[in-house]
This record gives sequence, structure tokens and C-alpha cells, in this order.
Amino acid sequence: MVTARRAGQDRVPPHPDPAEISLQQVLEALVDPVRRQIVRELHAAGEDLRCGVIDLPVSKSTATHHFNVLREAGLIRQYYVGTSRMNALRRDEVERAFPGLLALVAADTPSGAQLSGVG
Repeated sequence: MVTARRAGQDRVPPHPDPAEISLQQVLEALVDPVRRQIVRELHAAGEDLRCGVIDLPVSKSTATHHFNVLREAGLIRQYYVGTSRMNALRRDEVERAFPGLLALVAADTPSGAQLSGVG
């Protein structure tokens, strides 16, 4: 695990090194619709977002669990700005490891309907 620090950050949770990110763990993280919603919203925002900005249909503690699963799978990077935990989609690293995966997740519909041309 790599602990990355950006300017102004004094505590950063552990993140997997890009070489440690496995397809199995990524797919297991993305099987949950709440986690796919988080990835879609981070992808659409194009910037880092606080946990509370994403409107999720779950309690705060359950949302924390979902963010942690995504971080441990290597899909997002988390860091603090003051007391806010920020979330960044690891676009470049995920795209290098699994080309096109984030685009598929971003194109998925919240209802879980199949993508056109797939299945």
C-alpha cells in the first residue's frame, strides 16, 4: 500500500499501489449499485468531491463503507482537506490497468438497465 501526500495533507488513508490493483477486486467493488453511483458521479464531476456531496440512498456509516471498498480496490484515492474527506477517481491508473472500464461504468444507468449494444 502506498500513502500519498499532497500539499496540506497531514493524514491520508492507505491506498493500493497501481501494481497491486486486481481485476477481481475492482469487479467485486463495482458489483454494488451504490459504489457504481459513486464512481459515475466522480467521473461526471471531473474533480475531487467530498463524501457528503454525493447524494447516496444509504446512511453515513454505510456510505463510509462503500467509499472504503472503492479505495481498497484501487478505484478512488482519499485524502483530507481540513476535516473533509475528499475522493478522487484514479482515472489514469485504472485506465492503464483496465482500458475502457471507467467509461462503461460511467455509461451505466442508475436503474441497472443494460447498456445499448451489450448483452
